[in-house]
Amino acid sequence: MEKDALKAKIYARIDELPTLPAVIPRLLALMDDPKCTVGDLTDAISHDAALTAKILKVANSAYYGFPQEISTLERAVALLGFNMVKSLAISVGVMRNMANGKRDSTGFSWEGLWVHSLAVGTGMKMLAERAGNRGDAEYLFIVGLLHDIGKVVLDQFFQRDFARTLEKARNTEDGLLYRHEREIIGLDHGEVGGILLERWKFPERIQRPVTLHHQDNLSDNANALDISMLRISDAITQDLALGDSGNRCPPPVDEVDLDVLAMDAVALDGLRKQLEEAREGIVAFLRAII
Repeated sequence: MEKDALKAKIYARIDELPTLPAVIPRLLALMDDPKCTVGDLTDAISHDAALTAKILKVANSAYYGFPQEISTLERAVALLGFNMVKSLAISVGVMRNMANGKRDSTGFSWEGLWVHSLAVGTGMKMLAERAGNRGDAEYLFIVGLLHDIGKVVLDQFFQRDFARTLEKARNTEDGLLYRHEREIIGLDHGEVGGILLERWKFPERIQRPVTLHHQDNLSDNANALDISMLRISDAITQDLALGDSGNRCPPPVDEVDLDVLAMDAVALDGLRKQLEEAREGIVAFLRAII
């Protein structure tokens, strides 16, 4: 099937996926609104009682490790930060609808995927803080969380072909799933995820790194910094066996990405240690949602 026809087919099937909570479009708009206040944010979230409860449950989980209970959204904003609560609300809203702890007939572990994705988002947040870009952490966490969401679409709508890609990735020397997706399906999961996020009207800054994270020659791309953060976090997360990405073995860290972020071996090892220390909290985050 031609790539354009395949994209059109995926786009048409997206409406069969669970509908995002009505609050998500509002929160996406607030992400880019410089006039957004704490009141605007808490008012938007509080209209969805189930989402509010999940956010507070996550905020009280081992992922954040606060010694005292957080009982209100206002308190969560005060402790976690305004931008991070926006990011958390969007992330929890998406995962609440898309997460599924069962194994599908393809043998693909949805729970393993979400642990992996949360770990990648956590790693990207760590990289942003390392670079002194705390204001970017909200975007980068969401990018990391959603970078493999195309696998959910492939698992649901292309089960037979997706099962074949998983089988080849697990049983061939080249154990990188995205290469077999291109060969068998015609698109990799990053491209499929980009189609989904475009349909859901996510900002381009989130869409683009998801779409392009397995593409080559991105040194001149406007999103190169975010993509390099995503690739490095993804590789380290797989190396630590945090969740299940569907690959037989972790991809190597690309020297080009290290150069883009001005990271050396010491900084890379520091990220690896931080993520390992966060393992228990990442699993607790997921347990608070599903």
